[in-house]
Amino acid sequence: MRVKEIVFSGKKTGFYLDASFDYLDKLVSREKTILLTDKNIFLSHQRLFDGWETIVIEAGEQHKQQSTVDEIIHQLIEKEADRSSVLVGVGGGVVTDITGFVAGIYMRGLSFGFVPTTLLAMVDAAIGGKNGIDAGLFKNLIGLIRQPQFLLYDYSLLKTLPDQEWANGFAEIIKHACIKKQGMFESLNKHSIEYYKNNHGALASLVEENVIIKTTVVQNDEFEQGERRLLNFGHTLGHAIENIYALPHGFAISIGMMCAARFSETIKGFKPSDTLQLKALFEKYTLPTSFSFDKEKIWGLMKLDKKRAGSTMRYILLESIGNGVAHDIPLSQLEELIAGIS
Repeated sequence: MRVKEIVFSGKKTGFYLDASFDYLDKLVSREKTILLTDKNIFLSHQRLFDGWETIVIEAGEQHKQQSTVDEIIHQLIEKEADRSSVLVGVGGGVVTDITGFVAGIYMRGLSFGFVPTTLLAMVDAAIGGKNGIDAGLFKNLIGLIRQPQFLLYDYSLLKTLPDQEWANGFAEIIKHACIKKQGMFESLNKHSIEYYKNNHGALASLVEENVIIKTTVVQNDEFEQGERRLLNFGHTLGHAIENIYALPHGFAISIGMMCAARFSETIKGFKPSDTLQLKALFEKYTLPTSFSFDKEKIWGLMKLDKKRAGSTMRYILLESIGNGVAHDIPLSQLEELIAGIS
């Protein structure tokens, strides 16, 4: 096990990398702790929950809504949870998002931690303190920024992960490479999903590398006033596609990143050859690079995105692979770019 302590807003978050789920007993008291998970995780790993007070919710992004939060709160009341209680989210990004959100509002704040069970949650969704829920089709519109006490990484939990979920996670890994680390982009080109699935050491190193990338960005800009905006690469268009067409997050984001790369050619002089490199990498990691969508519907949702400011949209573009930049695009120009997607 490797332990990293990262300071956010003056408080430490412990990252327990390459650990065992059983180590959770050393981090929290069973008597004071309630685990929150979804039905899929609970059925796949029932042994983990033996002896733990547990709340089980429905699985899927469609349940990341206020009604689920209300149900969790009612169960916390029934279990007589108080301010000394600890909430631990065991699951993917939906579970960790909801866990952090509920912990932030129940009795004005409980301590909480995460045991991410998907690659996407391990490298991205569970990191950074963004906790929230959707409002209908508007993704993560309701939320807060509050850091967990710890994240416990047990890579054995990935053994039950479907192939699609491995690809989902690699979409966010490729995103990190695009905006911050050309060397990782080149390394990913040399390998494949199967390589990382079957090479524990390589997987552990890759996850840790991505943890460092994201935690460093968040440390520098926890409340998204500058550098942290880069983490939205591919997400503005991607979220709209994800919510309207119910695509897996990573699939929608890979399409969003491809479109952003093409916008970058127009606005930032990003090389078309680099766009082709990105396309090839997505395909290598079994991620889609195009999708037929209703542009009017997508634009209708995009223009209400929380990254809009007046008549412009803060959009993340690439100057080169490994060098992402934030750029304010006039809404009129962005609408034209969307309309021009082939």
